[in-house]
Amino acid sequence: MEDETIIQLFFERSEQAITAAEERYGAYCRGILRNILDDPGDREECMNDVYLKLWNQIPPYRPECLRAFVGSIARNCALDRYRAARAEKRGGGIAEIALSELGDCAAPGSVEDALEEHRLVEVLNGFLGRLPREARVIFVKRYWYLSPVRQIAEETGCTEGKVKMSLHRTRKQLRQFLEKEDIAV
Repeated sequence: MEDETIIQLFFERSEQAITAAEERYGAYCRGILRNILDDPGDREECMNDVYLKLWNQIPPYRPECLRAFVGSIARNCALDRYRAARAEKRGGGIAEIALSELGDCAAPGSVEDALEEHRLVEVLNGFLGRLPREARVIFVKRYWYLSPVRQIAEETGCTEGKVKMSLHRTRKQLRQFLEKEDIAV
């Protein structure tokens, strides 16, 4: 079923919208959740949260790209659950490691504050748009999907060392780019 049809089903408040969203994007969401959450029970609860949020947000919102919208909701749900599960004890999970790597590009506490600003989104999109395709894919897989280095290497056909070096160089470029754009680093 096409995205526009699924969105229309949500606007009609048809329960078939959830079924259609599951068929089209269930595996995609589970892949995102698997990279962030270890517990299958947590992942399944997140999936339920994703569908509830879709139901509550469409309407009134009509997403231009349903895949990106669903993926963003899944990622945010997983990160919320991940943070809640580790609020009392700080672990060494993949999400924490990936986010700490990005933290090296900005001053402590400024990344979360700045993410909410529209300007930073524009600057990051501009930065990503200038990267070579392979570096951009590796960067997005690591810091958006929170994929482990090993998985990125397998999916891109690169060695783990090449993926790590690409990430290191891209973070360095990002730091310089943010400084050039007068964003606190």
